[in-house]
Amino acid sequence: MRTVTCAIDQIAVADLPRSASSPLFERLRRSVRGVTLRTPPSNEAARWHTHTIGGVARRLAQPLTFTPYASVKPCSARCGFCSENLRKTDGGASASRLRPAPDYFDGLSRALRALRGVPLSWSLSGLETSDDADWMLRLLHTLAASESEGPVVEDRVLYTNGAGFAGPQGEVLRRALQGFGMSWLELSRHHHDGAVNQAIMRFRPEVAIGDPVVFERTARQLADAVALRLVCILQRGGVAQPTDVAAYLAWARQCGAGTVVFREFSRLDDGYRDNATARYLRTQRVSMDALLTACLDAPDISRGWTLESLTEGYYFWNLRLRTDNGLTVVFESADYGAMHARHATGDVYKLVYFADGQLCAGWEPGHDVLLDTRTAKACP
Repeated sequence: MRTVTCAIDQIAVADLPRSASSPLFERLRRSVRGVTLRTPPSNEAARWHTHTIGGVARRLAQPLTFTPYASVKPCSARCGFCSENLRKTDGGASASRLRPAPDYFDGLSRALRALRGVPLSWSLSGLETSDDADWMLRLLHTLAASESEGPVVEDRVLYTNGAGFAGPQGEVLRRALQGFGMSWLELSRHHHDGAVNQAIMRFRPEVAIGDPVVFERTARQLADAVALRLVCILQRGGVAQPTDVAAYLAWARQCGAGTVVFREFSRLDDGYRDNATARYLRTQRVSMDALLTACLDAPDISRGWTLESLTEGYYFWNLRLRTDNGLTVVFESADYGAMHARHATGDVYKLVYFADGQLCAGWEPGHDVLLDTRTAKACP
């Protein structure tokens, strides 16, 4: 995956998310050699890939990820902060409410053939991909089969709450991950205490992964099959203080994780309705800047930490560090306003294939449609 590392002074302000202009970012840049830019400057032709999709020439950012949005059934968890429950003020269909038709995989195959030769990475997310094991297995088979006549694939990443891996076909799914060549797996768990985590994630009663013993066992099994990253979303009532961070990191090691990612609630622009999810984000937010600063200023927490790198994505920034016991830790902040501004340029920064058969340049069905496989002819 191609990126460029350069000094922060070489980066135009317009090329950074708003979150990267924080005082914390300014402090961190003095502690690392430079900033890794995942987003190509608009005038750097070598980091753009031009490709015709649906008869229209498009300019695709490099690196680029493709998400076959999983929505075969409602999610096994009901997290109050879930971005899939945000609603735009201008209306439109919700991706989380779309269900795949019987010919879904035929349409997905057509979309992938339309991307023949495009360098990208698989980024498997949406609702919970593993909730329907048979669907997930067919998805992995379809993506793998496409690699001989479709896109040129670099990384393969799954974002999951782990529900299906603790279910009846858990072992089958783990073997499928290995056969697929999964680069790493990001497993969501938002507190190291089981009861606190259940209050946050609200797994449905029949879902075994909610049980802390089951989760820890499943996490270790997954870590034996693929590189494991535990993901914790910061929030009030969850991981919110430096001592919480330290406790979570110690627990993550016991679960077999090689990396822990702490994420701030995404920062919203004014294009979203004031629904229950938006209010949860507003009232339960924990500031990444404040928490990370407090961790860095607490010797008993950050002793042995080595700051390694800052990364700029097209709508996020993160700090990567390493602890003295070899655990990689990432603190990350995202800005949806920056994301929407990128999408509005007409360049393609993200590919999402929805259950309704549309390939879009973003996370909104019906917007920035690149190809509609329900009406398009099959690619040769």
